[in-house]
Amino acid sequence: MTTDTPDLPELASLTRRIAEALERLAPPAPAPFDPTAADAFVWKPDRTRLAPVAKVNRVPIALLHGIDRVRDTLLDNTRRFADGLPANNALLWGARGMGKSSLVKAVHTEVNERRMTRREPLKLVEIHREDIESLPDLMNLVRDDAHRFLVFCDDLSFDADDTSYKALKAVLEGGVEGRPENVLFYATSNRRHLMPRDMVDNERATAINPGEAVEEKVSLSDRFGLWLGFHKCSQDEYLAMVFGYRDALGLQTADPEAVRREALEWATTRGARSGRTAWQYIQDLAGRMGHRLG
Repeated sequence: MTTDTPDLPELASLTRRIAEALERLAPPAPAPFDPTAADAFVWKPDRTRLAPVAKVNRVPIALLHGIDRVRDTLLDNTRRFADGLPANNALLWGARGMGKSSLVKAVHTEVNERRMTRREPLKLVEIHREDIESLPDLMNLVRDDAHRFLVFCDDLSFDADDTSYKALKAVLEGGVEGRPENVLFYATSNRRHLMPRDMVDNERATAINPGEAVEEKVSLSDRFGLWLGFHKCSQDEYLAMVFGYRDALGLQTADPEAVRREALEWATTRGARSGRTAWQYIQDLAGRMGHRLG
């Protein structure tokens, strides 16, 4: 009498092949985080890892015109944090194109280039708006590291049905663990309170205690100890940005009056005067002059 049951050696071989096949299908384990791999990283929540950025897309701080007060305030705050001193989370809010995200990246570079202590370089970590809920995982990854981390979220805001703001609130101050001592959080937003007015109004209309509902929403911005406002620039400030870029990038051969006239026309066709508009005009000017940037 025979059976189809495999003998023990065959069964062991089959089991081994199945295990090897499953290992090949499984995603590889993430490599241990190496903070020395770069000075800037992008958070990848799907792999619970920080991807190093070889070259940061940034503008030198000397080229950021028309924002002198907020530039100096943010630079001082960041320098204190890098030196191990108390510093505040910062919310950079206001007009589009006025250099909010550019300032964060420029300040990070400036602080590292002018370190006055023996501390390790300050690390910049960008987290995307849609990954805010994974902030606790990021905090756990860097909490015990010897470096200091500037976590940065660009264009942060929340929609009516979005509850991920609660994760941000907990990390900034309210959670049991709280924000690690070696982490500072900077965010940019077009909104001062990070939420649309109809979201706050809806909370007021449907809540048993409207005042408490509104407090719940507004208190998110209160977690940022530093509020820095960016406002639309005047014509003179806009032209100062244009000529600042022109001179720094070696385009002085361009006729000043022509540059002034073209830059104003460029801003008029776009309906806005801003640092971004000035930079876009300079890129066009450099291209027409056959001048390479960078």
